[in-house]
Amino acid sequence: MAYKISEECASCGVCESECPNQAISEGDERYQIDPDRCTECVGFYDEPQCASVCPVEACQPDPDRRETKEELLAKKKRLHGE
Repeated sequence: MAYKISEECASCGVCESECPNQAISEGDERYQIDPDRCTECVGFYDEPQCASVCPVEACQPDPDRRETKEELLAKKKRLHGE
């Protein structure tokens, strides 16, 4: 499933540069994750990097965007051509 950034976001921006898919950008009120680009870092890292670096634990799984590991790997391939 894609991750999302909750209202707890401190807008520090540390997560943006950690995303290998460039799925994180600054929104009007807080940072946001593009679910069409989020692969939960599958194929890159053992855990989602945004969640691992967030100082306030604002990066959370989005229960409305459930995807299997195979679907996430296919998305990675589509995004990166690998």
